[in-house]
Amino acid sequence: MRPTLLVLAAGMGSRYGKLKQMDAFGPNGETIIDYSLYDAIRAGFGKVVFIIREYFKEDFERHFQSKWGDKIELHFVPQEISLVPEGCSYDQLREKPWGTAHAIWVARDVINEPFGVINADDYYGVDSFQQLSSFLTDSLQEHTTDYSVVAYYLRNTLSEHGTVNRGVCRVSDDGHLVNVQECVKIRRDESGAILYPTDSTFNILEEDTLVSMNMWGFLPSYFSYCESVFRDFLDREGQVLTSEFYIPTLIDILIKQDILKVKVLDTESDWFGVTYQEDKPFVMEKIQHLIQSGVYPASLWS
Repeated sequence: MRPTLLVLAAGMGSRYGKLKQMDAFGPNGETIIDYSLYDAIRAGFGKVVFIIREYFKEDFERHFQSKWGDKIELHFVPQEISLVPEGCSYDQLREKPWGTAHAIWVARDVINEPFGVINADDYYGVDSFQQLSSFLTDSLQEHTTDYSVVAYYLRNTLSEHGTVNRGVCRVSDDGHLVNVQECVKIRRDESGAILYPTDSTFNILEEDTLVSMNMWGFLPSYFSYCESVFRDFLDREGQVLTSEFYIPTLIDILIKQDILKVKVLDTESDWFGVTYQEDKPFVMEKIQHLIQSGVYPASLWS
């Protein structure tokens, strides 16, 4: 049994202006997801589960089945607002999905093995997939109960085009995650220092600060843990139209309750992603450089 890769692709892309999950960035129409799938297959993943929305499921499935359906097992699972645990209620006027932790939970019927999680619109790098696959494969062989997070060095995730928000990882002496602190508007100043604003001043972050870019390694136990915490979340915030249930929120609760440990896997991989249309030329340039460096072939399907 090989690990599965779950791809969070249900985002609306409102700031980007269209479905960036299917936008072309490579020289032959490759999407960012295509490079992730290429890396995942090379790293030993045996199945891919896409979390999408029902309204674009048909186009999305046709697009990726035609390219990858003969190379790896694919599943397409819609994340819809109505998918909540039995007996739970929420405001029927809600229009926004419940967030990333819920997005994973909706795949509970198609995943029975250790699995990794990534964002559809982020590039994670070859080493990160290899590390995550090795961890998940070892979980199968050694019957461990730990989860994992792939952590990037902050210096490899900054943008030349403005500030960024990052989840800063606090790590214990034995290499496990203590918590993830969200830091916003991080930038490099004129002197080269990396900093972010607080109420009255700026805090400085070190170049090798470890940050989470939403690349996780989970076991099937995730689904029962998530459902229990999600029920509590809906009791508190189910009537709030804009409330969201995020992965770090769930993981923080499970760590604090001593239910599990999360191993931190640090990687030297570069990370880059796309939020705005203005990001597209930069991402295309980075991919072209990777092709010229021999990391990827000119066409992923040649």
